[in-house]
Amino acid sequence: MADAHSVVPASVLRNLSDKLYEKRKNAALEVEGIVKQLAALGDHEKISAVISLLTTEYTYSPQANHRKGGLIGLAAATVGLTSEASQHLEQIVPPVLNSFSDQDSRVRYYACEALYNIAKVVRGDFIIFFNQIFDALCKLSADSAANVQSAAHLLDRLVKDIVTESDQFSIEEFIPLLRERMNVLNPYVRQFLVGWITVLDSVPDIDMLGFLPDFLDGLFNMLSDSSHEIRQQADSALSEFLQEIKNSPSVDYGRMAEILVQRAASPDEFTRLTAMTWINEFVKLGGDQLVPYYADILGAILPCMSDKEEKIRGFARETNEELRSVKGEPEEAFNVGAILSIARRQLDSEWEATRIEALHWISTLLDRHRSEVLCFLNDIFDTLLKALADSSDEVVLLVLDIHACIAQDPQHFSQLVVFLVQNFRIDHSLLERRGALIIRRLCDLLDAERVYRELSSILEGEADLEFACIMVQALNLILLTSSELSEIRKLLKQSLANAAGKDLFVALYASWSHSPMAIISLCLLAQMYPHASAVIQSLVEEDINVKFLVQLDKLIRLLETPIFAHLRLQLLEPGRYVWLLKALYGLLMLLPQQSAAFKILQTRLKTVPTYSFNGGDQLKHALSGNPYSHHGASQITEDGNKNLNNGNVQNDINFTSWLEQFEQIQRQHRLLAKSQAQSRNNSLLKDGPKAEEPRQLPTSNTNRAVSRSSKRGPG
Repeated sequence: MADAHSVVPASVLRNLSDKLYEKRKNAALEVEGIVKQLAALGDHEKISAVISLLTTEYTYSPQANHRKGGLIGLAAATVGLTSEASQHLEQIVPPVLNSFSDQDSRVRYYACEALYNIAKVVRGDFIIFFNQIFDALCKLSADSAANVQSAAHLLDRLVKDIVTESDQFSIEEFIPLLRERMNVLNPYVRQFLVGWITVLDSVPDIDMLGFLPDFLDGLFNMLSDSSHEIRQQADSALSEFLQEIKNSPSVDYGRMAEILVQRAASPDEFTRLTAMTWINEFVKLGGDQLVPYYADILGAILPCMSDKEEKIRGFARETNEELRSVKGEPEEAFNVGAILSIARRQLDSEWEATRIEALHWISTLLDRHRSEVLCFLNDIFDTLLKALADSSDEVVLLVLDIHACIAQDPQHFSQLVVFLVQNFRIDHSLLERRGALIIRRLCDLLDAERVYRELSSILEGEADLEFACIMVQALNLILLTSSELSEIRKLLKQSLANAAGKDLFVALYASWSHSPMAIISLCLLAQMYPHASAVIQSLVEEDINVKFLVQLDKLIRLLETPIFAHLRLQLLEPGRYVWLLKALYGLLMLLPQQSAAFKILQTRLKTVPTYSFNGGDQLKHALSGNPYSHHGASQITEDGNKNLNNGNVQNDINFTSWLEQFEQIQRQHRLLAKSQAQSRNNSLLKDGPKAEEPRQLPTSNTNRAVSRSSKRGPG
């Protein structure tokens, strides 16, 4: 191998390592001339020797000035080679790149300058080192020395120019390098990367859009940068790509959808807004490609429905409607189970709007894919039941709509009512807060009679007697007051003349027997006044407690409402409705005289005209105290009219058996009350005596009566 020392004078080599820049520069010009002469002679062996000398003895020298001189010398050698420089790039470029990590900032600066001059000479031939150069520039963009950063920026611009005009640049080899660096947090590096993405995207022959999924997440990550300039640059790049997506016939929506879903949950508001903007466009443009990702997209949309930023909420609402308009089918990868799972999960959201929209989705799926949804019923049923305790009335009503839709099938109807009763049993507060709303809504959506029959059937065999009493009292109050149950009330009023009414009365009787006041109310509503009187007469001392009087107070007030207008009008004919009068007087006798309810009922009974009374059979029959005795060949019916036995609905009713059933159930309640009282007494004896608060009888304050009635206890 040729000896470089014989080619390059010693004085030149000495000046090349001088501490003065001018001497190093002059020496470099000497090297340029020597290499130019050797190139003209075609003596590439000696050129290689010169380059090797500059590399080993200068660029890798421990002396900083030697390294500076070596870098200037390599650049000068490249200039001297001109068009033939490409033959020696493998020797020239690596030592320059190595100098980018030099500890001396001046050496790093000269390395930038040297590579800049080399690149100007070789232009496109430079591309074979692009990845190494890009890596070096990426690091230098965050250099601690301002002059190095400035030199790196100049070199960066030149490299960008070379790449944009080159046909040898490989985007496939570059993308992995870009992807590795996209999550770097340094602001200078981020600016550097966004700059390269923007430049490469502007080159017509480079398909950056096809590789967008590889660096899309990194761009979104930059949207939350503390630097306004970086956020702006990232947003500008993303806007440009979104526009290209709109104009492109072929886009990989799937991979990008996964990224957008994650970014839609970002704590940064601007990132969420941009992600929702993209998702909105994707749902409009993606079509069938996005069907497998609908569940994930829905999972991103629903939380954004409650975002504090109005723009985000607007995009979320628009996207949600767009998504719901798609008529996806399970055989087309439309995953009903996954969407249901997302909706179920969002029912636990702290935001009402999100919970409401999740329920709308369940309702939509039930409407379109009922059989598939019912296959996943076990996965969502418990969550739907828990939602009945939601703080929002709108949520509760929507849940009930869904339950009613599911309950169109008989087996699901029974399952719903059983689960509902179980929830009320476990959580009495749910019954207090939501019971009326839930029952009324179900009666409105489903057949009210069907709902009450099912509830009555379940409560008839209820083992928890306290709960059965509380539940029956709640159902009875709803029956007497709710507009949704007006048809049932009409039917019950016809119980003596209508077989369907009698059948409903019988269906409710056993469960209503858990509460004396409920059964009395039912009899008064059904105009079975003799039986109401018999029930009142059957009550014993243990039945007349505070809770009973609270319920009686409610009933007396209800008797003054339009629901019992027919009963009050019947009092105009006391001779005909003697058993009604006796039942009302029986209730009056049970009330404390100082209570408001006593005064209300007493005032009402004072208005009963006395002229209608006569000494006939009706009055004697009532005073006898036996509402079920026969009188000759005919029978006194509940409304006081004489009817022949043939064709009388009442003759099918065994009132005596009913009364026995009521008394038997009440005996069970009394035994339970005694057992509980005994347990309390034993506990007091064990723990020592405690002062007991005096119990207060019901007053005119209905609200206090209602609050007491919510406590557990026998009817």
